Amino acid sequence: MDSTGIDGGGEGVSLIERERSHVVELAASTEGSDPVSEDQITPLLTQSDKPKLSIFTVSYPKRKNNKDQIARLIEAETSPFTQFIIWTWGGSRYSGMLSMVLSSSIYFIMEVLQDVGSAQAIPLFEIAFTRCVMISILSYMWLRRSGEPIFGPPNVRNLLVSRALTGCISLLTFIYSVQRLPMSQTMILSFTTPVMASIAARFILHENLKLAELAGIGFSFFGVLFILGSPISIQEVSGEGGGVHGAGHVFAVLIGSLSSLAGGISYCLIRSAAKVSDQPMGTVFAFGLLSSPVAAICMIATQEFVLPSFYSFILMIVLSILAFFAELFLARGLQLEKTSKVANIQYLEVALFELWGMGSSRVIVSFGKFVGCFLVFVSAFCTIYFGPEKEIEME
Repeated sequence: MDSTGIDGGGEGVSLIERERSHVVELAASTEGSDPVSEDQITPLLTQSDKPKLSIFTVSYPKRKNNKDQIARLIEAETSPFTQFIIWTWGGSRYSGMLSMVLSSSIYFIMEVLQDVGSAQAIPLFEIAFTRCVMISILSYMWLRRSGEPIFGPPNVRNLLVSRALTGCISLLTFIYSVQRLPMSQTMILSFTTPVMASIAARFILHENLKLAELAGIGFSFFGVLFILGSPISIQEVSGEGGGVHGAGHVFAVLIGSLSSLAGGISYCLIRSAAKVSDQPMGTVFAFGLLSSPVAAICMIATQEFVLPSFYSFILMIVLSILAFFAELFLARGLQLEKTSKVANIQYLEVALFELWGMGSSRVIVSFGKFVGCFLVFVSAFCTIYFGPEKEIEME
């Protein structure tokens, strides 16, 4: 055997010894250690660390598996109210209409609180400024928490700006009409907004206006006329509405009609922007962000600032928070359902408030008011129940 082989054999022997010593060390350390108990094995995600489901985490699902995940998470919730809100928000078959029902109900609650709790005369532009500021703050916090872009995706920003402009015009012209017209006439003009929205959706969104939807809006609007009275026959000459007559009255009516038209176009832009961005909150933030400084300028330029009392200030904050949620559910309803369908549900607000007024003896009970409420409720119920079904389209 040559020297090379001897050297190679020596190196092999040393390698084998090192491997054996390594194995012995491992065996020794294993025998000296305690067996791992089952208590030391903990899951990576404990029961308390399971993700909580909230309205922020429920996205706007486009895939089928998202609905299955949402259904499983809903089952883990314990609060029936939370389950109802998440189910309404989560994109089920009736989510769009139920969102609009919640929006109308919140507006009704606002009307009740304002009627019962009003104790100080606050200028309208000051109220509008407070609400717009609160809507801006709450929507900004919502967008930051949900991780959505503050100003929306780049392809939606033109729609958001247009929605903010039309919404701001509708707000300002509505306040002008309230100051110049009797309240009953102002409300009737305001509730032509769903009609304007349905007509505008025909041209802007190319939505087919179906016979059942047209009939539903017609029944609801006639119900509002029964409740509030004909705008031709109601001519209050008291201090309500500023006592404007003649050409000034006609101009105020035209301004109120402009408010309804701008509001109807705004509904179409809300639906379009929410569908493209898959996020209705951006439309709410855009409206509040633009309307806040505009309302502040109008408040300073046209009216004197009234320092609210503590009670009035708290009431204004509560109403502003409710207005935020009402706008949010309105945008969600428009995102999920056709404009003509959810617009009809908006008439529930006036019917609910009228029933509350008759029940609390604040409104004189009459047969016409009952007929009006009946027409509104029947129309809204039929829209919710038969809405998803196919109907004969209007030529």
